[in-house]
Amino acid sequence: MDVIVDPTSTMSGRGAWLHRNADCLRLALRRRAFGPALKVPALVVDAAALGRQFEAVVDPEQGQT
Repeated sequence: MDVIVDPTSTMSGRGAWLHRNADCLRLALRRRAFGPALKVPALVVDAAALGRQFEAVVDPEQGQT
């Protein structure tokens, strides 16, 4: 299972809300919050890939799209 960014909130499946802020992403990764939020206890998140996706949709100047 991959964790991917869905900026339009239109993809099917279970989701987890995250502020459009890089600090929030880092904290969620550090706390390993995606597994419990997505109800996949042993979830391994590719932090580098998720970070690249996140940066692609977040405006670094505003902290949001």
